This record gives sequence, C-alpha cells and structure tokens, in this order.
Amino acid sequence: MAREAAPSTAAVELAGVRRRYGKGDRAVHALRGIDLSLPHGSFTAVMGPSGSGKSTFLQCAAGLDRPTAGSVRLGGTEITGLGENELTRLRRSRLGFVFQAFNLLPSLTVEQNVLLPLRLAGRRPDRDRAAEVLGQVGLADKGARRPSELSGGQQQRVALARALVTRPDVIFGDEPTGALDTTTAAEVLALLRDAVDRLGATVVMVTHDPVAAAYADQVLFLADGALADRLPRSAPARIAALMKDLTSTTTATAAAGAGAAA
Repeated sequence: MAREAAPSTAAVELAGVRRRYGKGDRAVHALRGIDLSLPHGSFTAVMGPSGSGKSTFLQCAAGLDRPTAGSVRLGGTEITGLGENELTRLRRSRLGFVFQAFNLLPSLTVEQNVLLPLRLAGRRPDRDRAAEVLGQVGLADKGARRPSELSGGQQQRVALARALVTRPDVIFGDEPTGALDTTTAAEVLALLRDAVDRLGATVVMVTHDPVAAAYADQVLFLADGALADRLPRSAPARIAALMKDLTSTTTATAAAGAGAAA
C-alpha cells in the first residue's frame, strides 16, 4: 500500500534521486542525486541542454520511471517502492499529464476524452465536472466534437481539461507547447498559469522555450543529470541568457572530457 507521510507543504519531493541506465563502463548516469521540494500551488519550469536529464527527471518525479536510488514523494506519499498496480492507480487518480502530442483518442468525443481519467480510475464519469473543466479552458461548447474537428491549440486545451478533471495533486507537462504556434502557445501557457493562480493546481513543466519558462514561478536548470541553477520568475531574456551560458559550459566540459579520453 502507499505509505502516507505526515501532511506536507510540498507537492513534489525528491531526495537523493539517481537514475542510471546500463552497467559498468557503458552506464549512463541520467540523474546524479537530485534533492528538491516543490510547494503546492506552484508552477515550476525545468530546462537544460540536450541530454541534461530533463525527461528522466519528469519520468521519475511522475512515477513513470523508477529511480536507481533515492526517494520520491507526491503529495506526501512515498511512491518509490510502490508496485506497478499501485503506481498506476496513483497516476490515474492523483496526477495529470499534458504532452506535446496531445494524446487524445480520436474515436472519442471531447467530453469522453476529458472523462477518461475518471473511468480509468474506476470513478463515476461526472459530466458536470467535464463541463466545468471544459468551461475553464474555454471549450464549453465543444464537448460533442471529435479531436479531428479541433485546431491544435484546442486539442491541447482538451488535454489540459483532461489533466484537471481529477483535481490532481500535480500536473506534469512535457513540452506542452512544443507543437503550437506562438499565439496558441501563449494561450495554453496562460491557462496553465491560471490553473495555478486560480485553481490552486501544481504544475511541473519541462520546456526548451524561455518564453514558456517565463510563465513559471521558478525555473530549474539541469546539466549532466544534476541541478545546476535556478531562477525565480524571470523575463525570457534572462532565462535565455542563463540557458546559453549553461549550454556553453556543458559543451566545453564534454569536449574537455572527450579530449582527455582520447
């Protein structure tokens, strides 16, 4: 069973989280000891150069992958040692996900897509709740449509409504605006910001876009599997400058390592 801790002010807690793929000389250390606590009702962006561990961080934090070492707590629940069935139940009932590719089922209506997490969690499909969250994302009149009848931005709004429907502890976003044009991306980011400010949601979003990251309360920067820096809510130019410096440093370090190995 999930091990409940005392009530915590943190929505996401990682302690000494490491993730290694492979063994011996061929081992890849994707995460190298992440210690982190993210409060409820906060919006966190995660950035870093290619190969920095962003995707692995998100997967471990969301219970989609298991750390090699360390512990993860979501809403005060220790999830690291849970079995697959328990993890599946937790993800379906207490977490929301928004992906770059939307991941809507084309054979279902918008309303049915939104209600899917409730069905998968064994809960009664609540059409009033579906109408509520569709209204929150500006799609109150689109419940009977199919995803193919919607624009990309509207489909991502449906995905956000689906993420909100269970009132999750945390919404995890993996490049949620990566497939959208600039204007539509701004609309989706504003909805994520509103979900935090008005609905009390907690959002953790991986992104490569400094403009997207500027919507967050803080930006975490990963490099070589470790937390390299962080910024409080900042303008895109400042985020981009720090990201540029971090990428340059990472590239120089990798080149020096390759030279030494040769």
